[in-house]
Amino acid sequence: MVEELVAAGVTLVSAGAVYVMAAARVVKQYERGVVFRLGKLRPDVRGPGFTMIVPGVDKLRKVNMQIVTMPVPGQEGITRDNVTVRVDAVVYFKVTSPAEAVVRVEDYRFAVAQMAQTSLRSIIGKSELDDLLSNREKLNQGLELMIDSPAVEWGVTIDRVEIKDVSLPETMKRSMARQAEADRERRARVINADAELQASKKLAEAAKEMSEQPAALQLRLLQTVVAVAAEKNSTLVLPFPVELLRFLERAAPAPQQPVQEQRQQPVQEQRPSLEPRPDPDSEGSISGQD
Repeated sequence: MVEELVAAGVTLVSAGAVYVMAAARVVKQYERGVVFRLGKLRPDVRGPGFTMIVPGVDKLRKVNMQIVTMPVPGQEGITRDNVTVRVDAVVYFKVTSPAEAVVRVEDYRFAVAQMAQTSLRSIIGKSELDDLLSNREKLNQGLELMIDSPAVEWGVTIDRVEIKDVSLPETMKRSMARQAEADRERRARVINADAELQASKKLAEAAKEMSEQPAALQLRLLQTVVAVAAEKNSTLVLPFPVELLRFLERAAPAPQQPVQEQRQQPVQEQRPSLEPRPDPDSEGSISGQD
């Protein structure tokens, strides 16, 4: 009789141990347990710690409540200004309602991933290239709103969406580089022109002061000579004042009119005559006779 009672007790203890092992569940701190009893959702969600279910009747499904980091594959699209780009993003989300995340959608991770890709392509088509490159905060907010709207019904909350990278074609990169160079060159020319304007104003003021004090011009000339001589050059360039040239021009006499030279006639060569010279006596007699 005692042996039978002992055997029955051992059997009951063994059955209880097996039941406890089959019914015992441990839910971690970052998890929640959703219980289905004969396929029907139980209203109570099991919290972290030790919990029990009915073996063979209940089924416990654990749902992770941590923030999930999901990279969105690069999506190619054409922007509103007809530029082909490839955009990568990352989505941060977490489950806020474990029962809805299990019941309303088959796989909430896959659903969020597909919604993120679709929303990213839609954002690319609605935006311009400059917005994708410089105004990412606004695009991130719009992308987060587009993903969060249907995800709320699935018991999922989108915590943050970030655009990681925007890939451009090589031709577009070269065009943007040329545009940036042209813009920098334009600014450099404007700055240089502004400097020339300020320098011309200062030079005009200096010329006005020097016109009132003529000795200042001579001092400036000597300063220039000293600056050039300090370079130890073999050739010294000495500036010549324009005022001195004008003074010499006024002091120079007026040029005289050129005198026309008379042409000298060539002297005829005297050739000896073969005829005898007439005698003066005979010449007088002849004239007397005449």
